[in-house]
Amino acid sequence: MEDVSPKNRQKRIGGIIVAVAVLVLLTAVAIHFRFMMQMEMLVRNQFNQEQLTVARIIQKLVEKSLNTLEQELLHIAGMDAAPVSDTAAWQAFLQPKFEQISTAGVTEIHIWNRTSDSLRVFSRGDAFQESPVLISPLAPELLPGPGEIRVTQPRKNGAGVFIFMITPLGSSESGYFLLFRINLSWFLTPLLKDVRSGISGYAWIIDDHGRFLYHPFTDFVGRSAFTARSETYPDQTFVEIDRIQKEEMLQGREGIGSYYSVWHRGFAGKMSKLIAFCPIHISQTPRQFWSVAVVAPTHEISNALKQIHRWLFALQGMVILVVVASAAALYLFQIRFSRGLEKLVDVRTRELKRSEEKYRLLIESAEDFIFTLDKSARLKSVNSYTANFFGSDAEHLMDRPLADLLSDGVARRNIKAIQQVYATLRSVREEIEIRSVDPPVWLNANYMPLKNEAGEISAVLCIARDITENKNLQRHLVTTEKLAALGTLAAGVAHEINNPLGVILGFCDLLLRKQPPGSQIYEDLKIIERQGLNCKDIVENLLSFARDNKVSEESTDLNTCLEEIIKVARHSIERQGVTVKTDIGRRLPLVRGDPRQLQQVFLNLMNNAVGAMPQGGVLTIGTSFEKAARRVVVKVSDTGSGIPESDLDHIYEPFFTTKPEGEGTGLGLFVSYGIINSFGGSIHCESRVAEQTGDRSGTTFIVKLPQRSQEDL
Repeated sequence: MEDVSPKNRQKRIGGIIVAVAVLVLLTAVAIHFRFMMQMEMLVRNQFNQEQLTVARIIQKLVEKSLNTLEQELLHIAGMDAAPVSDTAAWQAFLQPKFEQISTAGVTEIHIWNRTSDSLRVFSRGDAFQESPVLISPLAPELLPGPGEIRVTQPRKNGAGVFIFMITPLGSSESGYFLLFRINLSWFLTPLLKDVRSGISGYAWIIDDHGRFLYHPFTDFVGRSAFTARSETYPDQTFVEIDRIQKEEMLQGREGIGSYYSVWHRGFAGKMSKLIAFCPIHISQTPRQFWSVAVVAPTHEISNALKQIHRWLFALQGMVILVVVASAAALYLFQIRFSRGLEKLVDVRTRELKRSEEKYRLLIESAEDFIFTLDKSARLKSVNSYTANFFGSDAEHLMDRPLADLLSDGVARRNIKAIQQVYATLRSVREEIEIRSVDPPVWLNANYMPLKNEAGEISAVLCIARDITENKNLQRHLVTTEKLAALGTLAAGVAHEINNPLGVILGFCDLLLRKQPPGSQIYEDLKIIERQGLNCKDIVENLLSFARDNKVSEESTDLNTCLEEIIKVARHSIERQGVTVKTDIGRRLPLVRGDPRQLQQVFLNLMNNAVGAMPQGGVLTIGTSFEKAARRVVVKVSDTGSGIPESDLDHIYEPFFTTKPEGEGTGLGLFVSYGIINSFGGSIHCESRVAEQTGDRSGTTFIVKLPQRSQEDL
């Protein structure tokens, strides 16, 4: 029979653990090597893209510098300095010009007489010298016309490579041409000598015939790129770089790639290099371009990645070995002590279960916030109600500071209360405002000391109850009383203003009848009449708030009311970058209210929401039915900047507005409150202002209207 004793079973389990550990190790090694290969490919490609960016920058620099010289050549050729025959005058005229352009590589300025094929050469600090032969003539069909420039092909002369810029001097019939002789080494070296790609990467330039115009290895300058390499290193082959130059660079293309080389800033030996290249446009007639390349050895990238690879591999190996060793040690420890601890664990488990059941019955069933804290205000235990409220579980909240769950000011006050409990050994009450939820919640917290057998405080017990509804009722009561007083005051003020306003408008009308239309006095009186009517509208709004709150006898379908006003306003709202979303409840009962006045309220709330989102956002309009209260609820929400808490108690007051002067009267919410109140309803605002970048902000207005009963219909 097979031996299935506990001892053999434990050995078998140990063997399985070792086998699994080895398999995990091998899998981790394979994944590691695959990851490093992928990472090296990504890094090389990213590095080459950055080299391409450097090549494009060099392209812009070279083209800009050549364009500057062309503009200077045209400027000199177009100036009426002196007759061409006046050598002394031209000598004096060109001297300061030469001081400016010689820093850009111009070594000589030539004046060529095509008719006599004679040449005057001006170099820095020297007088004009006559020369019968043009160094680099152009074919007659390629000579530039007035306002045009031709650039010759690069040509090696002595120790340098030169090009000429040519343009007519004066009119084209004169036969004279002005030339800049440019030493490309002087021109390109300041632009490219300090270029670095990675640690030691550099740049070089070839013309459209494959000749090096610039290279850190100066022996290559002026020579064909194809022959210079093969002659310098006859034992090596350069298939890939020759292909890139012939098929890509000499065709005027842009791209990236890699190749093998045997030279890099004085270092000889076969190595892989990354290359990025792009064309430099020199002229269109005749078409001429150069190509700039930025190169860097791949070993600079590989060495860094290999070092990371070694450290990662060592770290992974250590982690796996530690895990395997820990598992083996734990396994041996479990075999040794499991039998002796088994009985004790059983006894303690039963006692713990009984204790936990009592605790859960008392604490977990309570719908209050119950938790304990140590002297540093860290959570030691929490009930499920508290954990669920903060969107976590009890285990994750253990040992977390109370300050992590509350805002800074509220946290400081409550930590001070906890310290007071430890100092006085007495209970302390404190109110907690939690703004991390929407809408904010108010708690009435009672901090009580928990003492050990020695009479010392071991922890502080907190039992907190939600008093948000009481807070809202208190605020609503204060607002209602304040608005009632303001309504009475507004009615009195409106009546007092109406009398003189009526007299003003009446006499204004009499005067208008006596003045011919179109006269200055007539137009002035119309302005007075228009402003008087505006005042009358404001007075009417004040009176509409202060009228008796009679229950409307009309019935309104809120869904139809909202759909009509949304249809009218949607186009205007969406033109301002605001998205309109609706969440309309179905089968809503009728409510008391005049549909036109209710649409006025909802349009005002929508306009306020759009005004709070100048950069665009989301406007959400929803309806629902509260069966218990028999009220239909309309919510208008935005994702705007929000209303500061200090302004929430004033938003329904007449003439209170947060808009800039001239953009609002401050009567919209004042009148809306009066309309909703006249129908027996209520309007409430909840708002959040982002305390820091990334926080959510926005405002929600909640309108509740009573259901129209069957007896009223």
